[in-house]
Amino acid sequence: MASRNRTEVTEFVLLGLSSWSEMQPVIFGIVLTMYLIAVMGNALLVIAACVDPKLQTPMYFLLRQLSLIDIFLTTITVPQMLVHTVAVSRTISYSRCMTQLFFFMAVGSMEGHVLAAMAYDRYVAICDPLRYSAIVTQHLCLRITLTSWVVVSLNSLLYSMLVARLTFCGNRVTHFFCDITPLLKLSCTRPVVNEMLIFTEGVAVVVSPFFFILGSYARIGVAIAHMHSVAALRKALSTCSSHILVVLLLYGSVIRTYLRPSSSYNLDQDRQVAIFYTVVTPMLNPLIYSLRNQEVKGALRRFFRKLCNSRSLRPGSQPNRKWQQAS
Repeated sequence: MASRNRTEVTEFVLLGLSSWSEMQPVIFGIVLTMYLIAVMGNALLVIAACVDPKLQTPMYFLLRQLSLIDIFLTTITVPQMLVHTVAVSRTISYSRCMTQLFFFMAVGSMEGHVLAAMAYDRYVAICDPLRYSAIVTQHLCLRITLTSWVVVSLNSLLYSMLVARLTFCGNRVTHFFCDITPLLKLSCTRPVVNEMLIFTEGVAVVVSPFFFILGSYARIGVAIAHMHSVAALRKALSTCSSHILVVLLLYGSVIRTYLRPSSSYNLDQDRQVAIFYTVVTPMLNPLIYSLRNQEVKGALRRFFRKLCNSRSLRPGSQPNRKWQQAS
């Protein structure tokens, strides 16, 4: 029976963000604008952190990873949603759906691990500043990143395989991409094993970074409480504020969407929340880090200055006034 149903469900129909046809052009314009801002903003952060000598530190190595993850996360889901918004057919093949589920879960989980590594970086910088350069190194950050990718990939592979084994009683997915929650709702029987994994192994892999972040900031809070210098206190708070805001944006929506019983799922609300952590958060992250971080703002200014100077020095371009005066 399961095998027969699995061969029948060869494709899924993604219902999109809204079923109102008159809203589709508005949704397309808004989401496309946010997607372009997210991709370009994060790409600028990656380029600035790579080419600027002052940003060659472990902290900005992790920031580069966060920006790359945001680009991957929004690109996994949004371009397909934009196509389906203006297309007549909203189908996605069974294999593509499972592939999208795998990559979305892996990349989404990885964002939490990178934020946990950034919290550890801030903890050492504030609580043990004299040994910071000896403890937090580029090599350590690279090892943490690679290990995290292995863990989240295996976790995502496990979920994808379990979902692929389900017997589906329909193919209309109340979402704009293949997410685990609406796919579980299509199961003919209650997927008890999958739900148990979400609340056990899923909590260990996805939510444990959040608890690690809370523990790190608890220690940071104790250290800040013992600071007597106003300048040191202000610097510590400014260092952590951007990271705290990003953590709240991500985990607020993730916990609201995934960590609850399937009986309380509201797919219409969930797909609206999903647009927040797939588009809005990746769009806001580079703005948060660039507007609240003087080093990043300085790096972006230097990057654009070099870019403008390189264009002015191209063959056939008019020489600079200063050069004209010097000659």
